[in-house]
Amino acid sequence: MCPYCHQEKEFFKANNIEFKDIDVSKDQEAARKMVEKTGQMGVPVTEIDGEFIVGFDEPRLREKLSIN
Repeated sequence: MCPYCHQEKEFFKANNIEFKDIDVSKDQEAARKMVEKTGQMGVPVTEIDGEFIVGFDEPRLREKLSIN
């Protein structure tokens, strides 16, 4: 498990944000779709309102989710 994925999941839990956890290391079809949609192979990848955030970018997540 990648440390950035873990940090992001903990961020969501701490802020009571529901999320869907897809492990692309175990789901090859999900990995293919992720790369196809984003052009990126890095994780985590978060989709919010059709916008993709690659990596654990807490300031951007806070902005998109309206968390102070």
